[in-house]
Amino acid sequence: MEIRKLNTLRGIAAIIVFLTHFSDITNWLDGALGGGSGAYGVMLFFLLSGFLMSYLYLDREFNKANIKAYFLARAARVLPLYLAIVFCSYFLSLADNNSLYNIPDFNTLLGHLFFIYGESVLWSIPPEIQFYFIFIIFWAFAKSRTGYIYLSIFAVMIFLFLTNFPRISGDINGVPYNVFNVLRSLPFFFVGVIFGMHYKSLKTPDYLRKHWFILALCLIPLMYPGLSPVTSDAKRKMWLSYEVLLVMSSVFFCIVFLVPNNNILLANKFGDFIGKISYSLYLLHMPIIAKVNQFDLSIEFKLLMSFVLSIFAAYISFRYFERPVAKLIRSAASDKSSQQDASKAVTSA
Repeated sequence: MEIRKLNTLRGIAAIIVFLTHFSDITNWLDGALGGGSGAYGVMLFFLLSGFLMSYLYLDREFNKANIKAYFLARAARVLPLYLAIVFCSYFLSLADNNSLYNIPDFNTLLGHLFFIYGESVLWSIPPEIQFYFIFIIFWAFAKSRTGYIYLSIFAVMIFLFLTNFPRISGDINGVPYNVFNVLRSLPFFFVGVIFGMHYKSLKTPDYLRKHWFILALCLIPLMYPGLSPVTSDAKRKMWLSYEVLLVMSSVFFCIVFLVPNNNILLANKFGDFIGKISYSLYLLHMPIIAKVNQFDLSIEFKLLMSFVLSIFAAYISFRYFERPVAKLIRSAASDKSSQQDASKAVTSA
């Protein structure tokens, strides 16, 4: 069953990242919406990722067919556009053209292809891919050893806290890697997994399901460095603060468990649209903002132009590249599976 309001939440995450990068690049509002605040949008993406994996798969049988379908669905959704952008960025960088992202040499390209390093917004894709494999371990425990899921999550969270999130990064024979990006993202993925495990079983009382819980989203801008009432340097330690994890988890819980599914602000056609193209919007908006910023225009017109062009590019990417390629991958896999089944039937006969 689709939880429609999550489409809008995914779109909100992409817009948070867009506005942050626009503020940083153009110094809009004196950079008040920038300063790394896009992290909160990425945190929402990781919470959603863990939640949806858990919600969609943990009650399915852990067998070869379901695991194959799981990886196929994940790969078809994430990899085509990511790989296209990585290769385009690499060849453009070799030609001294930084229209996309800077991938200047073959070793850096390998870092992206092995999902151990990411330039600019591409950094978040390697952790996402690695989460897919971590989730397989949880899935294996889901039927008879559910307690191990909680135990492993709490153990890792305590370890990360006590070690202050190890800054593991460097290169192997010139190929860059950054484990720190994965470690700092894990808590958000874990919380999403736990919420997804209980979404179907947790019955929220009717008196708690109120539309006004959508106001929890207002807590996110209150954590922006340029807007936060916090005066210590903690306000800039977004990924390394369990206080931020608590707030973001609370916001996510309110939206998913307490806001009614028919909330008009979250369940609407525009939210569906932005949610569907959110991945494209996330990966494509930065080069567009940088290009628009080169024009001699008012800041308001730059904002409008950047947003419209980003939405348009994301829609074109989703409609004419991502969705067709994903269907092609699934269709090819389905045909291959059918051929294998037919071959087995002939052999057994």
